[in-house]
Amino acid sequence: MERSDRPGRRGLLAVGLAVLVLAAVAVGIARIEGGPPLSPLRARIVGIAESQLGYRTDPASSYCNKYSAYWQSGTSCGPGLASEEWCADFAAWVWQKAGAVVTYQFVQGDLNSSSASFYEWGLAHRTWHPVGSGYTPQPGDVAVYGLDPATLIAQHVAVVTSDPPGNRGPDVVNGDGDRTGFSVVEAGTDQTQADVQGTGAPLSGYVDPTAPTTRSRSS
Repeated sequence: MERSDRPGRRGLLAVGLAVLVLAAVAVGIARIEGGPPLSPLRARIVGIAESQLGYRTDPASSYCNKYSAYWQSGTSCGPGLASEEWCADFAAWVWQKAGAVVTYQFVQGDLNSSSASFYEWGLAHRTWHPVGSGYTPQPGDVAVYGLDPATLIAQHVAVVTSDPPGNRGPDVVNGDGDRTGFSVVEAGTDQTQADVQGTGAPLSGYVDPTAPTTRSRSS
């Protein structure tokens, strides 16, 4: 199984990731048919999320992954790996690597390994859009599934890559998905339910990313 944190491979991964991100930004892909080109931030988010497709935990039957380890969250299970369910850790990692504002800590209103933390983040930053609000999801958003606002529990999050006309749900990249394997990064098409075998929790809403308030970044 490929692991990007192995010594001697970090440079190659960094170069490959940079090429993918630059390509996404240069093209300025309009992921929503008929819509405007993506902003640089949103293009970077999509490019980075899609560059991780196929990543698998190590061992494959575990939750040992590099994204939780990056945040120093979960239980250590080897060099550069930590174990916990990691869909939210993945989405937060993608946002941060793309240059979005991310504060990761276990404080209400900040992002962390809880899927519901994206809902809390969206409320705190006024970027939460519940299903039925009339909001059209944009590439780079994070979709939240199975949210119970009363208990602040959600079942899953995924990075939106597009929302083609006619879809009931967005096309996404899932961290900790399990349709093509146990705990992998995989794509979801027209995803109205959480990425699990069988019937998952329903789509609850979206959180859009925030760019740093500096002249060096644009949202």
